[in-house]
Amino acid sequence: MNIRPYQPADEAAVIALWERCELTRPWNDPRKDIQRKLAIQAELFVVGELNGQIVATAMAGFDGHRGWINYLAVSPDRQRQGLGRQLVAHIERALQAMGCPKLNLQIRAGNAQVIAFYQALGYGQDELISMGKRLISDQP
Repeated sequence: MNIRPYQPADEAAVIALWERCELTRPWNDPRKDIQRKLAIQAELFVVGELNGQIVATAMAGFDGHRGWINYLAVSPDRQRQGLGRQLVAHIERALQAMGCPKLNLQIRAGNAQVIAFYQALGYGQDELISMGKRLISDQP
């Protein structure tokens, strides 16, 4: 798989992939999420290509204290082929090069397949509660 930075021409394919992977939610406009990411550390928004088609994505960030990964997606017909593992390794290297000491991510509680994926990569569950507050609504 060729991992490269996201390009504006990738938008439709990326959003379609996120939808196939059930990552989109009505309260998060994926186009707005993409534009927000491109404004900050755009180099940490990457896509994975096979035969000219986008089959994977990852959106990462580093705030100087912790790194985060969002929108990790692998096309359902390409899962269990090591592509997600390659993408996570790419992000880990990029964040480590920035001096990032720890990488965090959030997984929906009932998503056992994704929990097992990250556990196999050495990630462990932190004993904490994730909280959030929407500051800007994406809904009209």
